[in-house]
Amino acid sequence: MGFLKEFKEFAVKGNVMDMAVGVIIGGAFGKIVTSLVNDVIMPPIGLLVGGVDFSDMKLTLKSEVLDAAGAVVTPAVNWGYGAFIQQIVDFTILAFCVFLMVKVMNKINKKKAEPAPAPAPAPEPEPTAEEKLLTEIRDLLKEKK
Repeated sequence: MGFLKEFKEFAVKGNVMDMAVGVIIGGAFGKIVTSLVNDVIMPPIGLLVGGVDFSDMKLTLKSEVLDAAGAVVTPAVNWGYGAFIQQIVDFTILAFCVFLMVKVMNKINKKKAEPAPAPAPAPEPEPTAEEKLLTEIRDLLKEKK
């Protein structure tokens, strides 16, 4: 029975619930960022680079084998290096977009968190007559030594 109690305490702790919410929000945020990259940023970049789609680039290591009727007996073996390059390009753009969003959020949070300027220090009060007298006595004693 102790195991179930321990598991229940773990499962309903704030840290686990916070993590679960973070994962769910992160998944939804990931879809937004993916859409931003694929639907908003990549089309103009594709236009700039002449519509190059790296994912189509491949190196055929072994050609396909056809029978007399033209049906594929053994499919071709391809090295799809272009898909890897495309993923690197996508990741770079995605990372840059996330970087910009985090930078904006940090700037917004910094403005909110800036403390009010410290008040000017109060001027020191004039020494009292007693303090002036004690200072004179101290100075006289120093001179005497």
